[in-house]
Parts: sequence; structure tokens; C-alpha cells
Amino acid sequence: MARWILAGLALAVAGPALAQDTPPEPPPQRVRNATVYGEEACPKPDSDDEIVVCARMDENERYRIPKRFRAPPDKSSAGASWAVRADSAMEEARVGRPNSCSVVGTGGQTGCTQAMLRQWFAWRRDQQAQQRDIP
Repeated sequence: MARWILAGLALAVAGPALAQDTPPEPPPQRVRNATVYGEEACPKPDSDDEIVVCARMDENERYRIPKRFRAPPDKSSAGASWAVRADSAMEEARVGRPNSCSVVGTGGQTGCTQAMLRQWFAWRRDQQAQQRDIP
């Protein structure tokens, strides 16, 4: 009885090792990506250790700008004039300059009155625009 158990145990341990036919093949050394259009054939691999991956697209996409670059520019600056864009750039760079009313940079403590006046004028323009929209 003990011999049968010992023989079964030896077979269970050695079984998977005996079942392997050949060692696994190494992975391919080169992977090539290609984009084909319309009914074009996918290019053939140059050697046995190369894989060619093909992406198929419509024929009308051949000479077009890729979709990721076709998106329209940012909506906030697309229709804005140069003066508005320059003004917003100057406003962003105002922090850290003299007369900026900030704790950053030399002379940053000056300009708080100017900042309050700019805020008040912006608020007043918004109020006037809202009143114009009232029928």
C-alpha cells in the first residue's frame, strides 16, 4: 500500500515535467506598426522574428490632419481679439510686479487701490450689461 502511495506521489511530481515537449519560443525581436488605407494590403514582416500590426483607416482619411489635431482651439480665446488676449496675459503676469497688491515680489504691496478700482469698474460694466439685457 505504501508503495502505491509513493509511486502516485512520484508520478504527480514528475508528471508536469515529463509533459513539456519543447522549450517555449522566445518572443519576437521587433514589432512594427503600420497604418493602411482603403483596400491596401498589410506589409509583410521582413523576418521570422518580426510582427507587423496594421491599423486600417478609410481612404478619405489618407491626407487628412489626424483627429487629435483637428479639435478647435480653446473656446475662450478663439473669437477674442488680440487686445483682449493681450489684456488677459498682462492681468495674469501682474502678480509679482510693482503695483500688483500682492505679497509676491518687490513693490507688491503697492497698487491695492488700483486693484479695487479695477474690480469696481468690472463690476459696474457687468451691472450695466445686465440692465441692458432686461426687456
